[in-house]
Amino acid sequence: MRSIYEQALGDQFKQLHPRIQERFGFCSRDKLASIGTGVMEKVWHGAFYTMPFLYVGSWRRIMFPEQGRSISFMIRNYAYLDEYGRETVTWIRNFETPTPRRFDAYMIYSQQRGKIIDYMGTHQHLAVDIDLSVDARGGLCLRSSAQRFYEGFIGFSFPMAFSGVANVCEWFDDNDQKFHIEVNVSNSLWGPLFGYTGSFDVEWRPIKDGVIPADLLPIRCERRE
Repeated sequence: MRSIYEQALGDQFKQLHPRIQERFGFCSRDKLASIGTGVMEKVWHGAFYTMPFLYVGSWRRIMFPEQGRSISFMIRNYAYLDEYGRETVTWIRNFETPTPRRFDAYMIYSQQRGKIIDYMGTHQHLAVDIDLSVDARGGLCLRSSAQRFYEGFIGFSFPMAFSGVANVCEWFDDNDQKFHIEVNVSNSLWGPLFGYTGSFDVEWRPIKDGVIPADLLPIRCERRE
């Protein structure tokens, strides 16, 4: 079974740095988790008028209003089959800001849409299309595009005036032997919303019986893509 990222990138997957291929090339059958720990050199947010977006996002672990430097960071990537049998990868990010924050996301590969779908937050209310590319460093770049809101019988295209476009790039630096990540989220009307830049090391951990920790699962799982 190919990882969801290899399915989305196709032959371009081989252009990734070998360590990035390793990090994004595993699936649920491997029964492994990629646990990254490191430091965010900078966590920032936009102007004062963007704060309502960030506070609302913090309720469901989508965005948060804190900022600072040299902030301890953890990212937990587990590959598992969700309750609908879809290959899923967690992106659970913890930031040791003065008020500790957690940022939850769950990614699948959609055969229907031919791309990665990122379910944001604790309740997977936002389904976000993700476009992948490979940069000159062999890093994996992710850019969000169309977004849909789902709750109960409700489903609609989420207006981008009330959301943000995320640009994420993760690469491996042979000089310091660390993974690096840069995230920038902006809104077409309000400008930069928030982001962070830092580096981390990765430890591979076996998943006993293929069961991931319950606290990493979403409270609600959305079927619609």
